[in-house]
Amino acid sequence: MLSLDRLRILHAIDVHGSVSAAADVLHVTTSAISQQVGKLERETGQQLLARNGRGVRLTDAGRLLSGHAARILSMVELAHSDLEAHRGAAVGALTVGAFPTAARGLFPQVLAALKTGHPQLRPYLEEMEPDESIPRLIRGDVDLAVVLDWYNKPLPLPDGLAKAPLLDDVADVAVPAGHPLADRATADLEDFADDEWIAWPAGEFCHDWLLFTLRGKGVEPRIAHAAEEHHTQLALVAAGLGVAVTPRLGRGAVPDGVRIVPVRHTMNRHIYAAWRVDADRRPSIRAVVEALRRAGEDVEKG
Repeated sequence: MLSLDRLRILHAIDVHGSVSAAADVLHVTTSAISQQVGKLERETGQQLLARNGRGVRLTDAGRLLSGHAARILSMVELAHSDLEAHRGAAVGALTVGAFPTAARGLFPQVLAALKTGHPQLRPYLEEMEPDESIPRLIRGDVDLAVVLDWYNKPLPLPDGLAKAPLLDDVADVAVPAGHPLADRATADLEDFADDEWIAWPAGEFCHDWLLFTLRGKGVEPRIAHAAEEHHTQLALVAAGLGVAVTPRLGRGAVPDGVRIVPVRHTMNRHIYAAWRVDADRRPSIRAVVEALRRAGEDVEKG
């Protein structure tokens, strides 16, 4: 009998391209991965991995088995979904990955509502950016992901995922209190052409969006500093070190020394929930999505 956990490991190596990458996403050591692949090779009587320079590649037998593993893992998820749907109640454990401002701006209300309305459901929230939550969702490490894209730069979703819109989150520009535009009712992005920017770290989706958007306005951005957390960005703005795009979701109180300037042509982040299509019938997925929608409506109402 083939081990489901070992099939999951082989499939992770196939999807992520290396033993070390599979170990990272599965939260185990590389030696544990190698041991489990060795056991799987003994179970099948086939060589599944071969050396490829400093790394490894799947053999023909490995690719064949990985393809079966993907279908088997999908069927396991479907069985889970059908059993939960048959029971008709949102029950059991459900892991949600959400980017930080959604975790702060939506989930206190969502988790409290689920605790009252679905006491047998055990949701577990973990903060993570979309570039982490989407691969983990596909792999089955999380059951639901709350992700974002921007009005002018969509985030492509892989096949096999369903999604539901939650809210549109308006973004403003945060400036130091002494900035020439600090008291403006609205401004255009082009008005900040001479400013230095506090951005997200290079390589992140929002960092790429900021450069794409400013360049689309004819502004070559000068990135002075980068910080992942919005509150850190605002602290740097308060110190007079630059300006920053600041979405409203989860923003909370603005620090002393910071002024918020709305953008004349509104910038929106589209916030939505994503889950695997084969989990679509699970009442727990539907319960969490509905709670997220209600929380999103409350945020949009102000």
